[in-house]
Amino acid sequence: MSARHGGALRSRAHRRTAALAGFAALSLAVAGCSGDNSAAPRPKTNGEPVAASSAPPTPEVQVRTNVQGAAVKVDKTVKVSATDGRLEKVTVKAKGAKLPGKLSADRSTWTSTGTLEPGLRYKVTAAAVDGDGLSATRRSSFHTQDLTLDQQTFPSFVPVQGQTVGVGMPVIVRFDVAVTDKARIEKHLKVTNTAGQKGSWHWISDNEVHWRPVHYWQPGTDVTVTADINSVPAGNGVFGQLDRTSTFHVGDAMVSRVNAQSHQMKVFRNGNLIRTIPITTGKPGFTTRSGTKVIIEKFPKKRMNSETVGIARNSSEGYDIDDVRWAMRVTYSGEFLHAAPWSVGSQGHDNVSHGCTGMSTSNAAWLYGISKIGDVVEYTGTNRPMTLTNGYGDWNESFDTWRQGSALG
Repeated sequence: MSARHGGALRSRAHRRTAALAGFAALSLAVAGCSGDNSAAPRPKTNGEPVAASSAPPTPEVQVRTNVQGAAVKVDKTVKVSATDGRLEKVTVKAKGAKLPGKLSADRSTWTSTGTLEPGLRYKVTAAAVDGDGLSATRRSSFHTQDLTLDQQTFPSFVPVQGQTVGVGMPVIVRFDVAVTDKARIEKHLKVTNTAGQKGSWHWISDNEVHWRPVHYWQPGTDVTVTADINSVPAGNGVFGQLDRTSTFHVGDAMVSRVNAQSHQMKVFRNGNLIRTIPITTGKPGFTTRSGTKVIIEKFPKKRMNSETVGIARNSSEGYDIDDVRWAMRVTYSGEFLHAAPWSVGSQGHDNVSHGCTGMSTSNAAWLYGISKIGDVVEYTGTNRPMTLTNGYGDWNESFDTWRQGSALG
């Protein structure tokens, strides 16, 4: 896991094109054992000549670094090494922020443990001592490559910081610039939780990766998501833009079970049945999908237009309703749970909708009031399956199949 330093300092300037490799000797500032670098005073005389004092001995220790010049890659590991002596202290700084690092056990090498920022001048200062106890301080500098925003990918998280969600909510990390080196980035993504639940990442696309536990989250769990991707190569010359951490909370286990054949929805809180609701689902030609769905969005009032789901407004199946109440989305393709006062006579008896799950206004208002993003709705009774990417369809794959979507195997 990389350590971040110095904030998210970004450059929009053009990228320099040359990078100098190899080890370079640092400039030398010599000091004796006392650390005094001044020349010895000449003794007073009465005009008689005196012998000149001898120059202080030169330390034998040699200090070198593996970076110099311009356009040093931001994922470069900085190394400072000493021969014929040992390192006492090494600092690598840019704009006052130190690059973290550690000395080897024999103090012959210092290696950075953090990542570099783009477009900055770094100053290296290394204090060393040779076998005779003579000390030296050596200095050098280097510049890191400039990166445009198109060469950096920014991670955003769902759920957002501090959000309380349902037990079916996956962890989602979205990248604004495509990630092609998925394995490298995934190594720097981490999910921890207070329940100790195990899980796996699964790449949905080059711009999105999900993490889910083996089973639904345990209620009351706190989850921390970390993306330590600052300056980590993401492929095709793209690097992670910054490190981010977010936490969210898992609330009560709200799981609703919809049976399209019995036209009933049973609502459970923490395993206890709290209400059975008469519903209607999709009629022939508009069959509701069976499988596990998760509430994605909530709207107290939403306009629903058939043209958004491919049904011409002027057709016999067309519709345009300005104020559908208590709507909760469960698929990207347009399936919602919502109030449907126009179909109350069919609810509990027939399927007459265009794929949504309709119920009375009073039942819809009640359900909306106790529901949250990430709550689970399990559908049965149709031969049309829910798919992985049509919403938060993560639970429609077995965990063994799910974890095959990890770039790390």
